Amino acid sequence: MKRFVSKAVLAATAASLMLVPAAMAGTIKVGAILAVTGGASFLGGPEARTLEMLVEEINAKGGINGDKVEMIIKDSGASPEKAISFAKQLIEEEKVLAIIGPSTSGETMKIKDISEAGKTPLLSCAAAEVIVNPVASYVFKTPQNDSLAVKKIFMEMNRLGITKIAVLAGNTGFGQAGKGQLLKIAPEFGIEVIETEVYDKKATDLSAVVAKIRANKDVQAVVNWSVVPAQSIVIKNIRQAGWDVPLFQSHGFGNIKYVELAGAAAEGVIFPAGRLLIADTLSADHPQAALLKSYVSNYESKYNETASTFGGHAYDAFTILVKAVETAGNDRDKVRAAVENLQGFAGTGGVFNFSATDHNGLDIDAFEMMTVKDGKFVAYTGK
Repeated sequence: MKRFVSKAVLAATAASLMLVPAAMAGTIKVGAILAVTGGASFLGGPEARTLEMLVEEINAKGGINGDKVEMIIKDSGASPEKAISFAKQLIEEEKVLAIIGPSTSGETMKIKDISEAGKTPLLSCAAAEVIVNPVASYVFKTPQNDSLAVKKIFMEMNRLGITKIAVLAGNTGFGQAGKGQLLKIAPEFGIEVIETEVYDKKATDLSAVVAKIRANKDVQAVVNWSVVPAQSIVIKNIRQAGWDVPLFQSHGFGNIKYVELAGAAAEGVIFPAGRLLIADTLSADHPQAALLKSYVSNYESKYNETASTFGGHAYDAFTILVKAVETAGNDRDKVRAAVENLQGFAGTGGVFNFSATDHNGLDIDAFEMMTVKDGKFVAYTGK
């Protein structure tokens, strides 16, 4: 009997050892809520494709700490209602480790409290500063703050001697937040906003809006703050009206498809953006150079389309999450803390330095001023 028990134990031990690799290899479930289709598809499309590419790459290398990544992408179509439903589903049913997205500020604000209540890290790909101000423990974002974009624009206006401007904004969360920042910060730079108009995100002709602000002969420049295709209609209508006013856009202009929509009218548009759009001009020793060139090359060769800052926001969200998981493991609370303590992390949007009081981690140096020349994005020299 003794001998029989010994053999049985040995057999069981051998069987358990054979199962160890399978038991140890786990799955890291990550959710993403992105506007892959609809009016904000110029944002969500590149974001979704970026995530698919990155997950494929990291899983081919063995995953994170030996665990494969399962990415669950939900197409919200930029609908806040869908974002709410998807957030609850991902947190309560799928029990994801974290959520990347949404693509737009309005959607993000609708699910901010859901993420917080569910104690699930949210790495938003939207830019409005209200997403992280005030700080919510589990909510972060990767695009640069809209207030910093506003300051970058006003700094250039000061240099050009522009003091009276018109502000146009789309009726989205991003548009409304940006308009608020423009009005709030303008006095700090001695700039007066003498005309303001809000336009519908689905508009196909905004010539009446343009005519209204053009009627004020004191307008020296226009800021068009939007993140939907209608922003290109504004540009076309301004130039079609023969109005050769300096035209500034927000960092929500950082997809070449907006230029293509506006056509020749986009020539000379000025806007702040991250360095991804001019990656090929960076010196080899720049902290972002290697990753920017690698991302642009990989994305463009895989999808045969120009990389945009929006895909870059998803790149940053995913790589930040990967770094946090490498440090903290597959645990929501520990990952949240790891993101909050991440310092000196080079991404496409800049070098991130998060803290308990800063869940964006970027400063104004993350921006460069850009312009459109010959249908392409180039560094703006002010000449």
